[in-house]
Amino acid sequence: MIGGGEGLQTGIWGSCDPQEPRNRRTRTSAVLESENGFRLLVDSGPDFRHQMLACGLSHVHGVIYTHAHGDHIGGLDELRAVNRVIESPLPLFAAQDVMDELRLRYAYAFAPWKGPDFYRPVFDETIVRAGDVIPLPEMTLRLFEQQHGRITSLGIRVDDFAYSTDVDTLSEDGLMALTGIRTWVVDCFQHEPHPAHAWVQRVLEWRDRIGCPRTILTHMGPEMDYRMLCQTLPADVEPAYDGMVLDL
Repeated sequence: MIGGGEGLQTGIWGSCDPQEPRNRRTRTSAVLESENGFRLLVDSGPDFRHQMLACGLSHVHGVIYTHAHGDHIGGLDELRAVNRVIESPLPLFAAQDVMDELRLRYAYAFAPWKGPDFYRPVFDETIVRAGDVIPLPEMTLRLFEQQHGRITSLGIRVDDFAYSTDVDTLSEDGLMALTGIRTWVVDCFQHEPHPAHAWVQRVLEWRDRIGCPRTILTHMGPEMDYRMLCQTLPADVEPAYDGMVLDL
């Protein structure tokens, strides 16, 4: 049984109001969908299955991993359900070090597939790196490097939209890759500086530098109350929430 004590019943919410549904945050991931329905999954964290069900999504057509931390790859096994829907191996894109880590942690998922059933995830793997331009059936990805504490992660740009989860430092090349975007979803863990994640002031400085007209904060920690952020952030900056849909 889970429960019984006040702490277990209420959880640890920090500065977040537990009565505000948009403060109930699962681990960060996203689906990019084209006008004709092509879907690319960005990371599959431990909450992947719940997120897909909550958003009414049955499948994606490919997956890209930004880095190999557990909160971004922990739902990899659930992708076998996607294999069953699309009836084929799932295209998977990752940097070499990330692919190596995936193969180490999920060796069974990368064993030779003899078909036709999908009792485990099955992938068609492609190694990518920062600077690559990846043409997909209905969208083109432009990848750029981000510093995330002791490692690097991949930022993703599609036309005038960019997605920058798990980043604390952007080089000049990274900032140049963001020039001209109109919507930016970006890591912002807290108000104070953090060694591995961006914080409010840093994001605002980046946004001023690249001139982005709409900035959306993601990967937020327990001090980032949704309503408080809505009241204190500039009008062109807003907090994300689970299930948020952006029409680009």
